Amino acid sequence: MQRGAEFTNGKGCIILHKLHFVLVEPRIPQNTGSIARTCAVTGAALHLIHPLGFRIDDAKLKRAGLDYWDKLDIFHYDNLDAFFAQHPAQAAQDPYFYFTAKTGTLYTDVQYPEETFLFFGREDTGLDDALLKEHPERCVRIPMRETLRCLNLSNSVAVAAYEVLRQHDFAGLTRDGRWAAAEWETHSPGDYDISQI
Repeated sequence: MQRGAEFTNGKGCIILHKLHFVLVEPRIPQNTGSIARTCAVTGAALHLIHPLGFRIDDAKLKRAGLDYWDKLDIFHYDNLDAFFAQHPAQAAQDPYFYFTAKTGTLYTDVQYPEETFLFFGREDTGLDDALLKEHPERCVRIPMRETLRCLNLSNSVAVAAYEVLRQHDFAGLTRDGRWAAAEWETHSPGDYDISQI
């Protein structure tokens, strides 16, 4: 099995990831906080391209991410050029996909490689047109009604995350669930079918 990309966290530990979210200049702290929470529960890495529209210690950012911050790997870059310099795409298997409303290719129309980087732009402007024009075959969209504004950024990331994870059979994620306090707590939750209750 192919290994995920290697990154060194602030403690000098090597971390492996297969799913990456790249937020280019996000403006709203609550969105980034919610995305951080999605990354934590799915094991994805979060890459933040500066400048940000908020401070990284913003209370709204922390509150939206709840207490998941120590379970998350976040990487910072001064700009998009710095990101690409550190993570050049291999021509044979480009793992980069750019989410935008300016394409006709649906996010469900592509096969995501085992290691995937999903790019999302600012809430107010999206990804830069020049970047999209350089990679039209890597641009994907989430379908929505034509007359309405785009889906919220944190919702878009969650939709995209679970499509990639679904294509890879939710590798590394638990499929069993359980009630917080139930008589069968000592049994495997997979033994119970909630539809029969």
